[in-house]
Amino acid sequence: MMRSHYCGQLNESLDGQEITLCGWVHRRRDHGGVIFLDVRDREGLAQVVFDPDRAETFAAADKVRSEYVIKVAGKVRLRPAGAVNPNMASGAIEVLGYELEVLNEAETPPFPLNEYSDVGEETRLRYRFIDLRRPEMAEKLKLRSSITTSIRRYLDENGFLDVETPILTRATPEGARDYLVPSRTHPGSFFALPQSPQLFKQLLMVAGFDRYYQIAKCFRDEDLRADRQPEFTQIDIETSFLDESDIIGITEGMVRKLFKEVLGVEFGEFPHMPFEEAMRRYGSDKPDLRIPLELIDVADQLQQVEFKVFSGPANDPKCRVAALRVPGGASMPRKQIDDYTKFVGIYGAKGLAYIKVNERAKGVEGLQSPIVKNIPEDKLNVILDRVGAVDGDIVFFGADKAK
Repeated sequence: MMRSHYCGQLNESLDGQEITLCGWVHRRRDHGGVIFLDVRDREGLAQVVFDPDRAETFAAADKVRSEYVIKVAGKVRLRPAGAVNPNMASGAIEVLGYELEVLNEAETPPFPLNEYSDVGEETRLRYRFIDLRRPEMAEKLKLRSSITTSIRRYLDENGFLDVETPILTRATPEGARDYLVPSRTHPGSFFALPQSPQLFKQLLMVAGFDRYYQIAKCFRDEDLRADRQPEFTQIDIETSFLDESDIIGITEGMVRKLFKEVLGVEFGEFPHMPFEEAMRRYGSDKPDLRIPLELIDVADQLQQVEFKVFSGPANDPKCRVAALRVPGGASMPRKQIDDYTKFVGIYGAKGLAYIKVNERAKGVEGLQSPIVKNIPEDKLNVILDRVGAVDGDIVFFGADKAK
């Protein structure tokens, strides 16, 4: 092999050993007759030192420039006191260069790789092979590799078979348009690239392969969105003879092990929430529980009020009256409230009632709203207590048919 070690794997345990490195020149520095080269490969950086005692090697190092591909042989030694670089995995050692071979010279790169620079996406994509040399890009590819390795290991251990399904297939009814590939052997006919392996994995289930998985490449001819692109990769799983709790347990175990192995993050038990509860409490089937906004039913406190906007839905079993507390929202200007009113109107709301809680200790006088005069004070207090309102909050109300 041309190399004996990767740059990022060098450490104090190799002190005194002769090693061989191959990689790219990340940075070159000339300090008073001593030349330092930071050599880069996929695992990281290593500092190589060349001194004038070896004239031929020193002369070769003097000609080296950024992004040259080189092969270096030398001896690992500890860095002098005060020269240790804690930002490098190999920062406690350096390599005293004995031999240097230039494997490939390089022109000046279109953008610097040895420091962060705000390069346009078009330039990065045009020179993608150079962009991928940047440490942050290399880390992303290594992270992705670690993720897929962890997923495969977990599913293999749980009895799943990794089955590769066809890419050139016929069109099937899915959620988007197909990408079509013309057939050379059957003029006028087309293959379709799969939007998902749906039919193939169902075929495998019928054939008796009851636990299937695939890190599947899928294609959908649709416009770019934040969470969609024409070509994407998904973890595709299909099982037979398992119930809902079994599948949830397997997938939660996979996520838990993935985060522990790859990121060192340990999760406890995942909270479970039925669809109906999520919609009732948050109005969404995928609520972000980090956001302390929850819809609270208050219809029982508004059935007897004279304010028809609330009493009508409160007495209709098919309707709902809900309150939403926004912490610290009492400072919200009227224009912002009007903007929210217009926004909810997009979804059919006829208005957006609110109460600003300025000072609860003053009772009704500490509340700011056009609707407080229509609701008895004892009912107001129950509502505010139920939503957990404190001074500085604002409480919004919605009343309509329950969905």
